[in-house]
Amino acid sequence: MAAHTVQGFFTPGFLGRLERLSLVSRRPFRGRVKGERRSPRKGQSVEFFDYRPYGVGDDLRYVDWNIFGRLDRLHVKLFLDEEDLRVHLLLDASASMGFASKLAHAARLAAALGFVALVNLERVGAAVLRESIAEGWPPTRGRSHFVTLLEFLSRIQPGGATGLNGALESYAARSREPGVAIVLSDLLDPTGYETGLRALVERRFDVHVVHILAPEEVNPPFSGDLRLIDGETGEARELTLDGEALRVYRQRLQDFLDRAEGFCRAREIGYRRVVTDTPVEEFMLAELKGLILA
Repeated sequence: MAAHTVQGFFTPGFLGRLERLSLVSRRPFRGRVKGERRSPRKGQSVEFFDYRPYGVGDDLRYVDWNIFGRLDRLHVKLFLDEEDLRVHLLLDASASMGFASKLAHAARLAAALGFVALVNLERVGAAVLRESIAEGWPPTRGRSHFVTLLEFLSRIQPGGATGLNGALESYAARSREPGVAIVLSDLLDPTGYETGLRALVERRFDVHVVHILAPEEVNPPFSGDLRLIDGETGEARELTLDGEALRVYRQRLQDFLDRAEGFCRAREIGYRRVVTDTPVEEFMLAELKGLILA
């Protein structure tokens, strides 16, 4: 069962390439236990980092008496601190994500990112977003938990209305520890997503958005008289998709994409978009390397 679950998501070769990667955090986070991630902070771990002049209140145990003997000045030793990074995988599973397998693609991306974090002994948690936080996978460390993460992600089914602002605000408020938050969504919420993303930033999460698109959304393969039904509200609309209507649609789509990217860039939120006909392996190793992965 475990081997079948893994093979259904990834090839052994791809997992081997992921094992050589690690997650990039643009902010230092202090975890509850010692991890394997080197922090830019200076702490008291076993690896020496530098010296600095002694200051009132410094611990005399860390004074370098050899330097004092040579220079007649007090200096204390500094050490590289290590931190345990928390990775938050936030997966939009509203009904719109069921179109053209967007949710399945997002789940595979989340699984790949989770694998990278788990093999590097980071703590990984996941949450399913709809109108609110629907369910979650508790924060866990260690590669032995990868199969259970895959099983959790593979069970998620699209459904319900989108409520990104409320769900993300709630998640930000409830999370006891910030960390790297990766939001995988099509951002198709008529009430917006901006307030929710701002809530994560304000709680000092290092936020990244992976914007999921279907090929049919980028280049609609339809024409003529159509009756479109909103997958979340059930609202129906009839239209004629001719050359002019297609031109207007593409312009509005581009405006939507530009607004999303511009909003993220202005707030130092990492942003990448992916169309679901792009292989997960290609996107992970080409587009996310340098942004989330190193």
